[in-house]
Amino acid sequence: MRYYFDRFEDRIPPEPLPYSAARELLYQFLATISLVLGAWYLWWRWTESLNPEALWFAIPLVLAETLAFVGLILFTANLWLTRDPALRPPPASLRDCVEGFDAPDRPVAVDVFFTTYNEDVEIVRRGVRDAKAMRYPHAIDLQIHVLDDGRRPEMRAMTEEEGVGYITRDNNVGFKAGNLRNAMENSAGDFIIICDADTRPMPTMLERCLGYFRDPDVAWVQTPQWFYDLPEGTPLPEAMGRRLGGMGRGIGRAVEAVFGPIRVGEDPFLNDPEMFYQIILRRRNWANASFCCGAGSIHRREAVMQAALGAYADDVLRRAGEDAVAVRKLTREKQLGPEVQSALVAGALEEQEFTPYKFHVSEDIYTSIELHGDPARRWKSVLHPWVECRMLSPQDLLSWTVQRFKYAGGSLDILFHDNPLFRGRMSFWQRVMYGATFWSYLGAIWNVVFLVAPLIYLLTGIAPVAAYTADFYKHILPFLILNELAAMVGTWGISGYRSKLWYISFFPINLRALWTVLRGEKIKFPVTPKVRQSGNFARLVWPQMAVVGLTLLALLYAVTSYALGWGDHTAGGLVANGFWAANNILAMGGMIFAAFWKPDETEDDLEGVPA
Repeated sequence: MRYYFDRFEDRIPPEPLPYSAARELLYQFLATISLVLGAWYLWWRWTESLNPEALWFAIPLVLAETLAFVGLILFTANLWLTRDPALRPPPASLRDCVEGFDAPDRPVAVDVFFTTYNEDVEIVRRGVRDAKAMRYPHAIDLQIHVLDDGRRPEMRAMTEEEGVGYITRDNNVGFKAGNLRNAMENSAGDFIIICDADTRPMPTMLERCLGYFRDPDVAWVQTPQWFYDLPEGTPLPEAMGRRLGGMGRGIGRAVEAVFGPIRVGEDPFLNDPEMFYQIILRRRNWANASFCCGAGSIHRREAVMQAALGAYADDVLRRAGEDAVAVRKLTREKQLGPEVQSALVAGALEEQEFTPYKFHVSEDIYTSIELHGDPARRWKSVLHPWVECRMLSPQDLLSWTVQRFKYAGGSLDILFHDNPLFRGRMSFWQRVMYGATFWSYLGAIWNVVFLVAPLIYLLTGIAPVAAYTADFYKHILPFLILNELAAMVGTWGISGYRSKLWYISFFPINLRALWTVLRGEKIKFPVTPKVRQSGNFARLVWPQMAVVGLTLLALLYAVTSYALGWGDHTAGGLVANGFWAANNILAMGGMIFAAFWKPDETEDDLEGVPA
């Protein structure tokens, strides 16, 4: 049977972005100037530019600008340095990976876990076969297990055919985290490779990644996830050459010389994770702050268990303390006797579950926080920049939305209910990096202000600034220009501007996640579909379409009003808000296009697609 992803088998993953000390220094220079100019602009906005007759509009906008500037500071800190840990030879025995002279001199034991619930058997089989084909230059005890929360006879049969382990349980408590805990109780490897159902390890994964664990303090290694089925698109020079000939190719090359590689028709959902892994997470290595992202990661069992024990003890004592407060309120006693305190601790022990991986929708980053903040030991993490596994991308906007909602909701739930920034033993820079992650999900709040602000001016003529004069442009243009230049240099080789536009368009998903968390609702654990869902997804982008429609109407009204002298619009105000409105329309357009996108498929291509 032919499967949809068969056509992508020959694709080769991209190499890591090459490091350039000169480009890094240029970025630091431009970013520093950009932040200075941004601070100067905000000082002017707060002290001299507010429209006193419309403070109801002026103050929320300048507050949104200020909060966005805080995000820019955090993003700049994130991108400041690239310091990749050196590749080290793969360990010949466990003795190479632990401290002490009495360490056992035996082959390293590795468990490979494939977590699955309802995915097609063939998808999991491909990953299992690739895991069996991983190379290693020394003797190794490699055990592959399929962790089936769907309890399916056909999945068990596949594992028997492939000669690998099959682990299941009689409930789905804790979902993926519970599945992993159950597997840890039924295995004994020194290291654990976590794979989703569609994860397919590369042959080089073990030989290139286990060497990091020669440092006994390295707790986990995260490898970049690579979606090998993404539409590759056409290079801009080639696409323009088809329409305009040699002149088009020349224009395309000139544009790429300024903005970096551009491909027409590529990945409509911005699934390509290079921006996240090669820029954001990779540049946290120097601060020991790259966090785990689940699939494609390798964990030291000792670290996971030690951190879990510490967290378990903290949870028990916290619960016992809360119970003690309740008892004192009930009995009005100032202090409880030792027998009562012991009983409360014993009760808390019975109620708390020991969970190596947190029972949470974002168990990966949650576990990372526990390890980085472990008061007993300074655990390290590594983002390995080479792709060592491939995965299937979300095939439609519904699947993509489910995934992004889980990311946003899980992170915000941690922020509001178990904030790691003010506890544990994390360093200052680790707190900054985690803070940058959480802050980015709050950005939907001020992004809504940025979407509404030009509409207010275009529809009413009311400005948030005293006047759109040369003084306004003198303060804002240098900051905007230097900020774009810094971002272009700092993310060279990645489509940074496209990522920025999509970040703005996320606002309905992030707002819904924020509202869900603030209401105290649990973020669900839906499995991201691995095959394309049928149907029309326009319903998922009605907020974005509303923004586009209202902005176009507002632009038409403002231009007409100015031409006929009806309102209070000025030429300077129309230019500023016109460009702003156009950027907002462009930002919304990507997600709207994705809602109606369908892959180019023939009936033969569809044959054998798992359902």
